[in-house]
Amino acid sequence: MRKFRQQFLAGPYLVWIIGFILLPLAMIIYYAFTGSDGSFTLANLAAIAEDSSRSAMGLSLELGLVCTLICLLLSYPLAMILNNMNIKNQSLVVFIFMLPMWMNFMLRILAWKLLLSKNGVFNTILTGLGLGRINIINTPAAVVLGMVYDFLPFMLLPIYNSLTRVRKDWIEAARDLGAGSLTIFFKIILPLTMSGIISGIVMVFVPSLTSFAISQVLGGGKVLLIGNVIEQDFMQGMQWHVGSGLSFVLMIFVIASMALVNQFDKEGEGTTLW
Repeated sequence: MRKFRQQFLAGPYLVWIIGFILLPLAMIIYYAFTGSDGSFTLANLAAIAEDSSRSAMGLSLELGLVCTLICLLLSYPLAMILNNMNIKNQSLVVFIFMLPMWMNFMLRILAWKLLLSKNGVFNTILTGLGLGRINIINTPAAVVLGMVYDFLPFMLLPIYNSLTRVRKDWIEAARDLGAGSLTIFFKIILPLTMSGIISGIVMVFVPSLTSFAISQVLGGGKVLLIGNVIEQDFMQGMQWHVGSGLSFVLMIFVIASMALVNQFDKEGEGTTLW
């Protein structure tokens, strides 16, 4: 009876998975490998080799890598500073950095558009100080800035979590044996936090690679990423088969990224946030 009750309580969750995950995924796979007449074809997957798709994919990879690198360079020193602050309630630190993410995603991006626009806050301050305007809106730089702003917590939290697992007595023992700060960092801290670094890289690179809303708002339609191409295929051109084929190609990147995480973070230490 108890087992039946547990299965009954899991029923809504099972319906949610089937209706909103498995069925849409099955539809994407079906459309990706079929033509308009329902016959099997690989032409939809080959659409990634077209000039527009290849260019958008290349730009997506470039901006995704730049965003990931910037997030890593910003997050690791910040995580080390937070870890050395001897904060008793670590959950409070997680809460502080998760708090901005509670705000609506589009509102945050639109706020950056107002800040970076030609007559926005930044340019108003610069002109008031007698400095020149910055024309960053509708450029790849604005898209990267928006990505870094949105995805930085996904890099910071896994690294911070990994740093909290590095025992202080290990570092003190290394110092007693004559190891310098650089030796301690490269021989102890960096290897022990590699799982958090890998997890953070994947958690930032995957959404930045597939993003389309940020480039649409901050890029003004001038920065075309692979996510924008897929969105146009589905919403404007009604080319569900081609859009599904491109989506399937992106799924391969996601699966490869997850396999990379499992290879370097088998115990899930880097992905645990608490």
